[in-house]
Amino acid sequence: MANGRVVQTADRTIGSRQLAALLPADVLARPGYRALADAVRTLILDGRVALHVRLPAERELAEAVGASRATVTGAYDLLRESGYVRSRRGSGTWTELPDGHRPVGAHALLGAGGYSADGEPGVDLAIAAMGAPEGSLADAFAWAAPRLPRLARDPGYHPFGLPELRTAVADRFTRRGLPTRPEQILVTAGAQQALSLVVSLLCRAGDRVVTENPTYANALDALRHARLRTGSIAVSDGGWDLEIAESTLRQTVPRLAYVIPDFHNPTGRLMPPEQRLRLLAATRATGTWLVVDETLADIALDVPAPAPTASLAPRGGADHVITIGSLSKTHWGGLRVGWIRATAKMITELTAVRVSADMTGSVLDQLVALPLLAGMERSLPERLAQLRSRREALVRALQRHTPEWSWQVPPGGLSLWVDLGEPVSSALAERAAAAGVHIGRGARFGVDPGTFEHRLRIPYTLPEDRLDGGVRRLAQAFHEGVPLAPAVDRPYWVA
Repeated sequence: MANGRVVQTADRTIGSRQLAALLPADVLARPGYRALADAVRTLILDGRVALHVRLPAERELAEAVGASRATVTGAYDLLRESGYVRSRRGSGTWTELPDGHRPVGAHALLGAGGYSADGEPGVDLAIAAMGAPEGSLADAFAWAAPRLPRLARDPGYHPFGLPELRTAVADRFTRRGLPTRPEQILVTAGAQQALSLVVSLLCRAGDRVVTENPTYANALDALRHARLRTGSIAVSDGGWDLEIAESTLRQTVPRLAYVIPDFHNPTGRLMPPEQRLRLLAATRATGTWLVVDETLADIALDVPAPAPTASLAPRGGADHVITIGSLSKTHWGGLRVGWIRATAKMITELTAVRVSADMTGSVLDQLVALPLLAGMERSLPERLAQLRSRREALVRALQRHTPEWSWQVPPGGLSLWVDLGEPVSSALAERAAAAGVHIGRGARFGVDPGTFEHRLRIPYTLPEDRLDGGVRRLAQAFHEGVPLAPAVDRPYWVA
């Protein structure tokens, strides 16, 4: 396979040597025109070569890969015929996607009432989150109830967040290796609001931002809603390519970079400390705000939970880092409690933005969050053990029902990033919906619409029998005799 690099340069051109470096070794060893076309098509679908990028001239690529010019000409012809590139005399050959890979909207539904067409209860594999731990909410409410009357004596407006919760979040950062004061914390209604507030404060329409590719679908929606120009850094099965990331930052000088280094959503990858240091240095050098999403940092299944990325920076070298997180994945998505950790000055500015939108968060939710946060070290091991068991169940189901698909088991997080072997993800999601399965098609996680059509994100957050049933129905939809048709536009949502 290719080495996982993505190319997105300031002039939207990829050089012949750059493209050759992305090609699989077997293609370089015996460069036939069909194999070369297939390899370039895979790079486009996987987001490692961005859309609307000019490819090298035929003669230049032929020299770089050690092939004849006729071989490259034949490969480009195949790519044009299949709709993956377009050419115009005098302007070169540019990457694109065929018409069948149109982007699908932001919210898809199961059949009526969440059932399949034949009335079987639906299986929601689009939500990478679990229900609340048994009894935890009841205990937290019981703890909060006698304390609520005292808080109810004041008007209830705490735009920065409940002081006790700000202190608790700050103390947890400090225990994890990042000294933090309460005035460096803003409590938000989840991590999604945290990101939206940061973008509202720091960015204006048309600004350049950089994200990983693929990345969290709802974060992409927030950036698109703000009308930002989005560049990308590939996260492949081999992880992050920091050489390309540094080059992208230098050439585009983005206003903001959004990353999920801790059990990345959707791939589950964990960024090594040395790469975090390089990313910290690169964003600081370009004056780029680095937004680190730690929502999944505690979902460490096979390795110790990582320290906060900002804690790795040299003294005084993390002022440009903004860390966001929430209780949605560790506890319950229905409890809308998240936070932002930044400089005290930044927190004050973010709070002013927040007040213009919703004035303050729910005092009751924040009060309930206090015992949950305080007891996380005691309650989390049982939750992680349950996730390990469900991850194993999902792997067994995939091995049983779809052995032709491939995946890597991540060291943490909540989902597998599954390779279908062919670009049919959106069409499969449409067919699966009729069978009562809601699934996160790969294209929802791509910076360029239509990429990752060979991928599905499958969470292992449901009970084991539900996972097996969902995969069984996915397999039936995939193996039906009728070829998978191009996707049609339909609202589609994942979490």
